[in-house]
Amino acid sequence: MGRQPPIYNVEEREGLRVASKFNAQLMDHVRPHVTAGVKTRELDDLVREYTLEHGHTPACLGYNGYPACSCISINEVVCHGIPDDRELDDGDIVNVDLTTIVNGWYGDQSETFLIGQVSDEARRLVQVTFESLWVAIRRIEPYGKVRDIGAAIYKYARERDFEIVREYQGHGIGRSFHQEPGIPHFWFRGTKAGGQVIRPGMCFTIEPMLNIGTWKTNLDKFDNWTVRTLDGKLSAQFEHTILMGDDGPEILTLTQNGPQEGHSF
Repeated sequence: MGRQPPIYNVEEREGLRVASKFNAQLMDHVRPHVTAGVKTRELDDLVREYTLEHGHTPACLGYNGYPACSCISINEVVCHGIPDDRELDDGDIVNVDLTTIVNGWYGDQSETFLIGQVSDEARRLVQVTFESLWVAIRRIEPYGKVRDIGAAIYKYARERDFEIVREYQGHGIGRSFHQEPGIPHFWFRGTKAGGQVIRPGMCFTIEPMLNIGTWKTNLDKFDNWTVRTLDGKLSAQFEHTILMGDDGPEILTLTQNGPQEGHSF
């Protein structure tokens, strides 16, 4: 990062829409299989097979050496969980993060799923995380500031006694996986961060990660990918790819079968 965010023209915006639409379709394909007893590696196999069958590329596979086609993060894993032979159990919460390259363009999103009967605390965490994403989306407008996103999420989450991960953030997206603008999900008054203007034609992800306990995280020293909460308590995340239009944000990764704005878990 560090460069100015690209401003996409009409033709380029259509490329972003097509990639994001397929990525949402992929999430719906995987959705019915995210159940108790399934191995996370089996979910990753579904992602790979469906993506390749449609002539597209799993963006995560090989990215900076990442060994899988998706990130699947269970319970205290904040993000970048590597699929393996672990089976999902009743009571788990699990984030499925998918990114696809379609004709050179990237689509990116994630959802947190509830497996069977989860605790009231886990359900509330997932609900507030989902709502914080939508609060942020509805807060932004053309020529607003990136800081508006973090301010909206921070206020909403802290009023409900959840913490917001600060070491990881959303990002610009297009012909590259990660680019400007960076999208922090928190903001403190008096800091200079987040002054980037959100101009029509900019595309980026909003992906708040909320924790029951501390906001601090720990990177697994063995695989150098898996990020866990420092205190081992639950974390949840939701993500959409957003294209800022002339009249407001366009959500590119809406699914047909997944939770929509206002959904109750």
